[in-house]
Amino acid sequence: MGKQIVYSPKVLTSPNPHSQATLAGNHFYTATVALDVEGKVVGVGDIEAQTVQALTNLTHLLEAAGGTIDDVARVMIYLSDMRYFQGMNNAYKKFFFGDCLPSRATVTGTFGIPELLVEFDVIAYIDNPKVS
Repeated sequence: MGKQIVYSPKVLTSPNPHSQATLAGNHFYTATVALDVEGKVVGVGDIEAQTVQALTNLTHLLEAAGGTIDDVARVMIYLSDMRYFQGMNNAYKKFFFGDCLPSRATVTGTFGIPELLVEFDVIAYIDNPKVS
């Protein structure tokens, strides 16, 4: 099985030159932010709302690939400012908990859209991905 593009109609299709997500064999790769399907920032100034939107987008993409949030193996979290760490963590725990916690790291960075506070760069392993 080669590389294939993953698409969900519930997630914004970027005008930039990248896919929503990709599958390479059983490996799933994506990065998600707090944009709705129309491209508007959700939760301007609210790290918990932005975390929920970004991770909801992730959930939609995983489902489109035949996976679930429990398939996530690695999360790299980019925050615009470390003062958002606790608020991000509060919302993050609504998606990742129990025995399926992925490894993760958190760093600060800047984003092309100044209102964005967080981005998630995700790798998952999906046992039985949907093949198109």
